[in-house]
Amino acid sequence: MIRHPLTRAAGAATLTALVLLLAPCSAVADNDDPTAPPGTTTTSPPPEVDSNSPGLKLADGATLAPAKVLDVKSVVEDLGGEERREDTNTDVKFALQAEVLFPKNSSKLNPEANARIKAIAEEAKAQKATDVRVFGFTDDLGSYSHGKKLSRERAEAVHDQMSKFLGPEVTYSVRGYSEDYPIADNGSEEGRKKNRRVEVSFPRGASGTGSDSGTSG
Repeated sequence: MIRHPLTRAAGAATLTALVLLLAPCSAVADNDDPTAPPGTTTTSPPPEVDSNSPGLKLADGATLAPAKVLDVKSVVEDLGGEERREDTNTDVKFALQAEVLFPKNSSKLNPEANARIKAIAEEAKAQKATDVRVFGFTDDLGSYSHGKKLSRERAEAVHDQMSKFLGPEVTYSVRGYSEDYPIADNGSEEGRKKNRRVEVSFPRGASGTGSDSGTSG
């Protein structure tokens, strides 16, 4: 029997689709946003909406679409770009450029770093944060393994300083991500400078500005 080329092509396409459906897929841990480190985004449940509420005026036969939460982000950055704050419905995040915290290629905090870290700690304390994330990042220069080690050591240095202000009741998630999760283009020094950073984040507290989750490690 002679098979038409289109028949063979259709069969191959069907087989390919079947393989794709059966093949294992990798999941993005903690988070649906691959540009953000795991654990740094949270999702609020959608509000309950009564479709029979007299305040809703729907055309005959119309129905409500499923409710969903739109996360509104506010970003404030100082003029030099040294410090950046992001506020969403659920989280508060501070990003400090490595240059304002450490000497080049070092994880030893400089004298000016203390005041910046203390200010962030005061924000977390005011919001009664019991869990805080401290994540380190580098640019893409040098080896990945070196960036992993340096970013982790810098995150640990910031954690050690913050813990002096926040006390023992706070738990931390401390990680180094090397060049992963850049927030700017590594093709320019300006972009690399933004990517060399330590981020401190925590979920927003009841009073309106912050609290978080994590565990040391």
